[in-house]
Amino acid sequence: MLLKENIPAKYIFGKISKEIMIVAFYATIITVLYSNFHVTRISIPIAVPTILGTVISLLLAFKSNQAYDRWWEARTLWGAIVNDSRSLTRQLLTFVDNPYGAEDEKVFCERLARRQIAWCYALSRHLRGQNPLEGLERLIIAEDMEYIKNYSNIPVALLELQGSDLRNAYKLGWINEYQQVQMDKTLTNFSNQMGGCERIKNTVFPVTYSVYIHFSIILFVMLLPFGLIEFFSFATIPLVIAIACSFFLIEKMSIHLQDPFENKPTDTPTTTICRTIERDIKQMLKENYRHEEKVGAHNSKVKMYYIL
Repeated sequence: MLLKENIPAKYIFGKISKEIMIVAFYATIITVLYSNFHVTRISIPIAVPTILGTVISLLLAFKSNQAYDRWWEARTLWGAIVNDSRSLTRQLLTFVDNPYGAEDEKVFCERLARRQIAWCYALSRHLRGQNPLEGLERLIIAEDMEYIKNYSNIPVALLELQGSDLRNAYKLGWINEYQQVQMDKTLTNFSNQMGGCERIKNTVFPVTYSVYIHFSIILFVMLLPFGLIEFFSFATIPLVIAIACSFFLIEKMSIHLQDPFENKPTDTPTTTICRTIERDIKQMLKENYRHEEKVGAHNSKVKMYYIL
């Protein structure tokens, strides 16, 4: 996710730099040929590109709303993961009771709580197509690492280990059946949230819809100079560029938002959320947690943080 105070114009227009150059070249050619060389004297009523632009605006608005809904659903799911991770840790600390081995109880709670942190990091990397095992060795024991390596879906393997340990705790009498049911519901919530994220990740936004809108924008931009040139002459060039930029920027925004797990600045900030979960869980376990981010030099007027 891109957090900012002011977004530099270089970042904004860098996303459509190729489109800007093509539109500028096209508008310049049409204007020069029309005004100086009289190669073409074609002009069309301004109402034609106006109507087409209105239709495209409605389609872009619908696409942007749908893309934002996907992004917001992803953020809502990860917000629920934060809440349930805290709840699971609280349940471990308050439910588990082993009067004959307080040290074993502490180790048990810490093992499951740290495994929950590992699950969050693994899910984040799994959704982004990265190696979900990377960095987990600092959170889970070697035995667990060897076990989950046999799975293609690492988060599922970690949830299986959590459920297995809860069953053992119930058999040992550390938790009663009602507490086991409640904690198992929390694990089920994690499974549902993971499934929701995977559904967003694996459900492709309708490609034909995006292609149709893109070609409609191209047609609109191609017709626009012929509707303006009769009234604005050489001022047509900056006008066409400005109008085209607004349409292309909205299109790019919706394209970036529709895939919230692609490790881009516009993504759901899953790594930052994982760090928040790790901080809170370790504080609940009375562990010292300190995370320092190395941030380079920043412009005094513009500060941009790419937190992914």
